[in-house]
Amino acid sequence: MLIAIGSLTLLGALLGAVLGVAARYLHVEGNPIEAEVEALLPGSQCGQCGFAGCKPAAAALVKGEAPPTLCPPGGRAVAMAIAEKLGVSVSFGDQEELEPEVAFVNEDLCIGCTRCLKECSTDAIVGAAKQIHTVIAEVCHACGKCAKVCPTDCIEMRAVPATLATWHWKKPRVKVAS
Repeated sequence: MLIAIGSLTLLGALLGAVLGVAARYLHVEGNPIEAEVEALLPGSQCGQCGFAGCKPAAAALVKGEAPPTLCPPGGRAVAMAIAEKLGVSVSFGDQEELEPEVAFVNEDLCIGCTRCLKECSTDAIVGAAKQIHTVIAEVCHACGKCAKVCPTDCIEMRAVPATLATWHWKKPRVKVAS
């Protein structure tokens, strides 16, 4: 028995050393700009941009394969920060500014099928099988995937109500005399 324990310990130490040496000499350095652009993105991995997550979206942005306005949850502020980081211009002509939204569950229609729970990438939906579900508004990033899979259409996207913490004066528009 001691021989078996000793041989497994020796084998584990030897393979660990080989992996350590391989990690040091075969390490591939990633693109640091991709990491910086990924840090600018919200990190919700929602897929609203058409990519599987924020890391592939950042890679496409750095390669120039996607416009800086590709992230709907990030909005204009993230698009401008990405454009500044990459040194490109950003045009908001084709993009409308959307109000912040959050998913809302109509509890009278919810049957507790749990399809929305499986789609939510941020675990913002709370509930269990055959029980009414609800949404934690602070965690929801308004991707709308839960509303698409709901068989009873009890989930809808609603504008986030203004509170004292989020309300602000709208900036006046300046009219330019021509």
